[in-house]
Amino acid sequence: CVCVCVCVCVYPLRDRGGDFMAGSTLAIAGERTSGEDVRTANVTACLAVANIVRSSLGPVGLDKMLVDEVGDVTVTNDGATILQLLEVEHPAAKVLTELATQQDQEVGDGTTSVVLVAAELLRRGNDLVRTGIHPTSVISGFRMAMRESCKYIRETMAIPVDRMGKEGLVNIARTSLSSKILGGAEIDLFSTMAVDAVLSIKVKKDEGADKYPIEHVHVLKAQGASASESIILPGYALNMTRASQAMPLRVAPVKVACIDFDLRRAKLKMGISVVISEPEELAKIQKNELDITKKRIELLLKSGANLILTTKGIDDTALKYFSEAKAIACRRVSMKDLKRIARATGASIQVSLADWNGDEAFDPSFLGYAEEVYEETIRDDKVLIIKGCRVNPSCTVLLRGPNEYMCDEMSRSFHDAVSVVKRTLESNTLVPGGGAVEAALSIHLDNFASLLGTREQLAVSEFAESLLVIPKTLAVNAAKDATDLVAKLRAVHALVQSDSNAKKELAYCGLDLVEGKIRNNIGAGVVEPAMSKIRSIQFATEAAITILRIDDLIKLNPKERGAEEE
Repeated sequence: CVCVCVCVCVYPLRDRGGDFMAGSTLAIAGERTSGEDVRTANVTACLAVANIVRSSLGPVGLDKMLVDEVGDVTVTNDGATILQLLEVEHPAAKVLTELATQQDQEVGDGTTSVVLVAAELLRRGNDLVRTGIHPTSVISGFRMAMRESCKYIRETMAIPVDRMGKEGLVNIARTSLSSKILGGAEIDLFSTMAVDAVLSIKVKKDEGADKYPIEHVHVLKAQGASASESIILPGYALNMTRASQAMPLRVAPVKVACIDFDLRRAKLKMGISVVISEPEELAKIQKNELDITKKRIELLLKSGANLILTTKGIDDTALKYFSEAKAIACRRVSMKDLKRIARATGASIQVSLADWNGDEAFDPSFLGYAEEVYEETIRDDKVLIIKGCRVNPSCTVLLRGPNEYMCDEMSRSFHDAVSVVKRTLESNTLVPGGGAVEAALSIHLDNFASLLGTREQLAVSEFAESLLVIPKTLAVNAAKDATDLVAKLRAVHALVQSDSNAKKELAYCGLDLVEGKIRNNIGAGVVEPAMSKIRSIQFATEAAITILRIDDLIKLNPKERGAEEE
């Protein structure tokens, strides 16, 4: 048996510069775009995405209305929410949507800023490549500028939170909310609520550092009232009532059983039929079905549980057993709420009562503990509040709004404020807002670039110019003269960095978008967490580098149905 292998090499056409020609034919079924064409296409797509969210930046930014394929309407100016709802098809533009999501998960705020900086870095980096600078030199310069920027923020711009106290935390929440729907007359109420909510869930770790798990801040939305009627509740509130009015209104102390199975009448499986000839036999079967449910409830009550939460249903005829035992039962609790309550109280979610011997049992170790549970009527709604959870403290924020769209946007805005306060407390540093950090970094990086004697000097200078997109966009969205304001802001920071005798307060100068002038934003209470700025610069630089490294795009043709079957 003789095997003969024949190798056929297909050499694509090359242009005069030695690069493969765009759209050249490959040995595989697809199209190829390379060189400057693919890089320009990627940058154009990313700039198109950035332009969508550009006008939503800042305290006077505009909102976007997005309507999906089924007609659901979302009105928001949150960058991450806008980009998540957009159906972006271009592979390079998808990097920016993922970038905004990453910033939202890491910090909670600054999603629009990180997208704008990344797009500006891409545009200026592509211009450098078109002038003959190799992409590797541009990437190296961007990384050098990123490291220098983060170092400057930590060593020069950052201010310890301890110096500011609780007022500094409230100012951080107020700065975050100022660009949201809650930035109106109620901004003081919600900024204070955000700080109080985060401080109430403080957890001390063994390492000594305090943690603030914001997943223990439960947000309830209720329509039909003014936003000023929003309140913060102690403990975890469930937007539901007792399964029966015969159950007690209050139970203390609480032993919580979290279950994920039915407490309704046991029934035969689908497809099983039983032929009964005697009516007495039918009555026995019905009685046994009820007895099975009764035994399961007795197992729960014998373990000491006096608050039973299930994601399934509870038979109406079985509710009397809970009422007689002076216990509270809730049915059809969402799995999300059940997991949070189990984490806060130390309970274990049980999906069945089966044990190793094939019998049914419920061990008391599965229970969680809290100080008390009670039903309370708030405005027109009844909620069940679990107070004093043993393992992790928790609180609930009840947001009131006139309609569904406003309640949803209020929830997103409040989550951003809570996330910002959490990151500030954990990192313990803050920086001035209003474009102060970007203007200071622009001057510092220009001076830093002048000390370099390599090609990276040009990339560092372009990086410095790219950061100014934030104060420029803030001024444009506020209907101010961006060129004049940014020039004045740069002049102030250039004076601070060049003259050692200048006032230190000038280093904290940023934009006043209401009056259209320069001011000390630390004194004005416009502050942001230092982590937000550092993460924004890091994420934006890495995203820009990821796209600039691409110099070839191979798009495969979709396979025909007949070819797939063969």
